[in-house]
Amino acid sequence: MSAVVYEQREVRRARYAVAAVFAAHGAVTGSFATRVPWIQDHAGVGAGQLGLALAFPALGASVAMPLAGRITHRFGARNALRGLIALWTIALTLPSLAPNLLTLCLALFTFGATAGMADVAMNALGVEVENRLGRSIMSGLHGMWSVGTVTGSLGGTLAAHLGADARLHHALAAAVLTVLGVAACSWVLDLQPTEDEEPPPRFALPPRSALLIGAVGFCAVFAEGASLDWSAVYLRDQLDTSAGLAAACTTGFTLTMALARLVGDKVVDRYGAVRTVRFGGVLAALGGLLIIVAGHPAVAMTGFALLGLGIAVVVPLCFAAAGRSGSNPSLAIAGVATITYTSGLIAPSAIGGLAQATSLMVSFCLVTVLASGLAVFAGVLRTADRDRPKISRPDAAVPDPRP
Repeated sequence: MSAVVYEQREVRRARYAVAAVFAAHGAVTGSFATRVPWIQDHAGVGAGQLGLALAFPALGASVAMPLAGRITHRFGARNALRGLIALWTIALTLPSLAPNLLTLCLALFTFGATAGMADVAMNALGVEVENRLGRSIMSGLHGMWSVGTVTGSLGGTLAAHLGADARLHHALAAAVLTVLGVAACSWVLDLQPTEDEEPPPRFALPPRSALLIGAVGFCAVFAEGASLDWSAVYLRDQLDTSAGLAAACTTGFTLTMALARLVGDKVVDRYGAVRTVRFGGVLAALGGLLIIVAGHPAVAMTGFALLGLGIAVVVPLCFAAAGRSGSNPSLAIAGVATITYTSGLIAPSAIGGLAQATSLMVSFCLVTVLASGLAVFAGVLRTADRDRPKISRPDAAVPDPRP
């Protein structure tokens, strides 16, 4: 077997391994999101306090993400990802153990910090695999993250329907996902830094070119975070549904996002980034309107599904546009990432605070307005279409390993 064929086999295997890590990462998110009502009741917090607590995962991620690059630089990509994904899956057990607001905030800060570091490490490896394959795979990898979220949501829905204690549910889920995530890391690319390679910087200000693009990503992430953390609570409190049906709403939202991401590359290649995001903004706004006017759970669940479908591919396209927007693509992408994580930091507490002052229905009016912004400001993503390189055919980029 030639060296080229062997290398391509290794890269293909690494692609599937990274996809499995993405799925495990998403499964933790889905497992947590569906049990937020149980965690709220166990900690004895109201809507406003829950909104405050739900800001801490994004805060933890924002603080810890700069550390991921240095960890990877010191230990190598494979060992770093193995350790970080294990920390993230184990951290799933923490929120359901919290008996009050203070401990819940601390648990969620740790939860978010481990999530952010693992997210940076697995995305960096995903980009490296994509570069070696010579064709786009990042949308599919994010689609696998959504598949994992759906899987975790289904498990959470079943546990909620059965009235299971979330502490037991999350302990079992964490054990399974830790084994799967760590095992998958055995086949990812084992990238090691060179002796003269400088550690990555800890902080960099985003360039101006990233601000408008990041604003579009801000709208999408705000809607996503609000729906993930509050959809189950919305159905339970606003429409008086059972815990099982409320959790199923979160599952439906993540399912539509997963499906959209899995086919996202083909849609963007055919229609372009601007038209894709513009149409997605219309769908997301329509979904938000259905949520607001819903008098029946089925209408609200349809609204959340449309919202997920509309925003699914926005953030990857924001990163693509940032990478082509100026002379320093890495700095622009980092700026967009900072803005989108800020949105994740703001969304839960903003929804909770507005709900405390008015109602959850009014909170989702804000979500709908921001979703409409996707259709209005999609034009700033035009750089994602301009001179977009054509994706090589798989059979041209990867030699056939068979004799």
